[in-house]
Amino acid sequence: MSNGIRHIGLTGGIGSGKSTVSALLVAHGATLVDTDAIAHSLTTPGGPAMPALRQRFGDDVADASGALDRARMRSLVFADPDAKRALEGILHPMIGAEAQRQAAAAHGVVVFDVPLLSAASHWRAACQRILVVDCSTETQVQRVMARSGWPGEQVRRVIAQQATREQRRALADAVLFNDGLSRDALAAEVAQLWACWIGPATG
Repeated sequence: MSNGIRHIGLTGGIGSGKSTVSALLVAHGATLVDTDAIAHSLTTPGGPAMPALRQRFGDDVADASGALDRARMRSLVFADPDAKRALEGILHPMIGAEAQRQAAAAHGVVVFDVPLLSAASHWRAACQRILVVDCSTETQVQRVMARSGWPGEQVRRVIAQQATREQRRALADAVLFNDGLSRDALAAEVAQLWACWIGPATG
């Protein structure tokens, strides 16, 4: 690989198209470390985070299968900043440890998909480049409503809990503005960025 770039941080708000971009990067040969997927694996029935979550929030945060009741936890976090901090305090160290384990086992370029990447985050220091996928708030709302069936107000509440577009762009080494782009056009932008940062595709 060129330029000594091994770790790329990928971030973007809900509905930005970040998952599409991550798949395109994988097609170029990157290994994806998906922190959302890790969080889900930690909170499945019998998942390693569940005992601490039950202890902190009560057994009601688990659904009938023993997995995290995401709707209930989402309501708690929206209503109580302390609950959000407690949740992050339990999950983030476990997510970070598993992400580092996966990265250490990978060869070549690693893309860390980190929805909550921020200036204060250790991910900023761990990555040689930060790629932000951006789009208008209205596009975010429409995409999430279409794929999840959530009402618009619920989507807007989620967006309000996330970093602002300006905060994300301030971290970026590159921004992909994914608003009105076809998949082919987005793929062309990803290919151009990969060629600039990494060189010829490895996969």
